[in-house]
Amino acid sequence: MDVRVRAGDTLWHYSKLLYIPLVLLIDSNPEIDPNALPLGKFVKIPGFTTSKYTVRNGDTYWKLARARNVDIDALMLLNQDANPTHLKIGTILRLPERVTKPIVNGNRAYDFNIMSKDLETLRTIYPFIKSNEVGKSVLQLPLDQVRVGKSSRKVNINASFHANEWITTPILMKFLNEYLLALTNGQTIKGISALTLYLRSQLSAVPMVNPDGVNLVLNGPPASVKAEVVKLNKGNTDFSGWKANIRGVDLNKQFPANWEFEKERKPKEPGPRDFPGYSPLSEPESKAMAALAEQTGFERLLALHTQGKEIYWGYEGLEPPESEILANDFAMVSGYKSVRYVDSYAGYKDWFIQQFRKPGFTLELGLGQNPLPIEQFDEIYEHVSGIFVRALV
Repeated sequence: MDVRVRAGDTLWHYSKLLYIPLVLLIDSNPEIDPNALPLGKFVKIPGFTTSKYTVRNGDTYWKLARARNVDIDALMLLNQDANPTHLKIGTILRLPERVTKPIVNGNRAYDFNIMSKDLETLRTIYPFIKSNEVGKSVLQLPLDQVRVGKSSRKVNINASFHANEWITTPILMKFLNEYLLALTNGQTIKGISALTLYLRSQLSAVPMVNPDGVNLVLNGPPASVKAEVVKLNKGNTDFSGWKANIRGVDLNKQFPANWEFEKERKPKEPGPRDFPGYSPLSEPESKAMAALAEQTGFERLLALHTQGKEIYWGYEGLEPPESEILANDFAMVSGYKSVRYVDSYAGYKDWFIQQFRKPGFTLELGLGQNPLPIEQFDEIYEHVSGIFVRALV
């Protein structure tokens, strides 16, 4: 919601008037000096939208404010051209609407377009979000990163490296939405103050690393590459088992952490799964994720996959002691099993641990056969949302 600055207005006044933490107002308006608001300038208020209301006989600001549980000055702020002492019947007023419910509906087939629309809505309602494109997929879809938090201590959570593990994307998007709701409504999330998390860490979320692959699994092949991907799928038009990117490269076997070992024992040509590429970091998606980690300096990294209800946290003895503590905490809050080593290499978390000696984790969400049925969505979220909170503490 945008409001126009009046004489004497301050962000502190808006904070008290609308019960929004001052830091969120400051972060929503980075181009404005918070100590000297320019008269007539529009200021973004996070956590609110507006609705239109037509004045009826007998309406007053006092009655409207009381009915909507807002301060009269909030109505005056939004309707500076209206006469507050005599509301003319038929006048159209803007009324503030606090956002108290999530907009993300993750309990459905969740493709790139749905995610993009949800991200755009979240950016509009919560303008303190920082977002940027960290790269593009083979088919030139953007790989979006969303950042939430003040701290230089950065925690990355990424999802959908594997196409048929797309359920990890709405899981992460639901958490992002609930976190933002808790921030603007003064609430806790899993018993921890959302504002404390905001000041403690910066969340870096990359909700869909493999958008081409996710769209392929959910929507079938686009016409431009249909012949190629059907051939890679050995003539089969059922892509439900497809893990790779659109070129048939497994993005989570692309990283230079024992890549040569995986190359020798995995498929030797592109296909639906497990082909590590002809060289490490050959794909635009894996290049983008490696560059993101190198440029950002994450303190922790969580890669969301399915399935197995397990937490993998070790790599070649290079993981720091903190990793075991965190893995045990993750297991406690989720009921998942903590596993130090697994016979799999060249993954994003493997490379992250090798490269930075920081805690990295692969979370195998849910249980069953990929793609997991959407009916598991609520159960998976209930189990793993506590892990996300613990990672930010």
